[in-house]
Amino acid sequence: MTGTNLPTPLYRAYEARFGFSPLTLTLIFAAYVFVLIPSLLMVGPLSDAVGRRRVLLPSVGVAALGSLAFALAGGTGWLFAARLLQGLAVGAASGALTAALTELEPRGDRRRAALVSTVASVGGLALGPLLAGFLAQYAPAPRVLPFVVELVLLVPAALAMATLPATGTTSAGWRPRRPQLPAAVRPAFATGGMASFLAFAVVGLFLTLVPTYVTALSHSGNLLVGGAAVALMLTCSALAQLAGYGRTPHQLAVAGLPLLTVGLVLLAVSGSVSSLPLLLAATAVAGVGQGLTFLGGLTAVNHAAPEGRRADVLSSFYVVIYLGVGLPVVGVGFLTTEVGLLVAVRYFAATVAALCLVVLAVLAANRDRAR
Repeated sequence: MTGTNLPTPLYRAYEARFGFSPLTLTLIFAAYVFVLIPSLLMVGPLSDAVGRRRVLLPSVGVAALGSLAFALAGGTGWLFAARLLQGLAVGAASGALTAALTELEPRGDRRRAALVSTVASVGGLALGPLLAGFLAQYAPAPRVLPFVVELVLLVPAALAMATLPATGTTSAGWRPRRPQLPAAVRPAFATGGMASFLAFAVVGLFLTLVPTYVTALSHSGNLLVGGAAVALMLTCSALAQLAGYGRTPHQLAVAGLPLLTVGLVLLAVSGSVSSLPLLLAATAVAGVGQGLTFLGGLTAVNHAAPEGRRADVLSSFYVVIYLGVGLPVVGVGFLTTEVGLLVAVRYFAATVAALCLVVLAVLAANRDRAR
């Protein structure tokens, strides 16, 4: 997961070097998402038929090819190819890795395995922009060295996958996972899915355009500052999820959505007054709101899903999440080419904040009807 966010603080440098627009930047980012989704649904379930190791080891190889493509990038096409390879690798590996952690947990504690998976994933996502920002700012070969480091880190990962005990093989054979929604889960999915879509739309914005936004407000070209802002958001999200673990979906939503709204308002205002401290405050508040909102949506959908259909329902939920990461930010990229980054972020923040309040109102109305 670290490798997928390594390009985040470097996008501005790529934009300057290869001369593409903010819209192209967001399309490069979104290419990852639109390969990840079919990979998650088609390749992910393959580990149930052939075993975790036979899926995870090739996934590490594909991830290495993605990092190599970034390190060798000589044009925009290389960046698209690298992101496509990263999306393929993560989509194939994510389900198999979570399943392997569950199966290999010494006490068979599913909750502990899920917590380890979440912390490792979010920790890797937060480390990526921080590591790349530091190396790009203070070390030689700024567009190459971060990915060389990633390639080195993938070597022990590949060795670990190669020595993984044989797990996960079943006699059922391979079946592509189909996103499905039984009638009983649709009310919870509608609100939980919409809330999580909005939460991850904010993540998509931070991963693509916020480093440039930070540069505009700080009047500094320091790549570490942009990477640190993204890492701050993801770290706050992870800490909020740990703190909110065990709360009801409604409690999480009514805490998370208002915080996400406040964070977005502060994000827009920080651009209007050119305040970096206010932007960092917005980042922290939005991160906490995003984490609580996502956890609330996931918990609601997970509780509502029938036991025998849980995997298919959660597949649908994750498709919604990844669409939230990839789709809205492309619109922001288009707006940026028309009206500029600060105004585009303002429009995005206003739209998503308003929709957060709509979802909050729907949740309140549903709760009143249930009484």
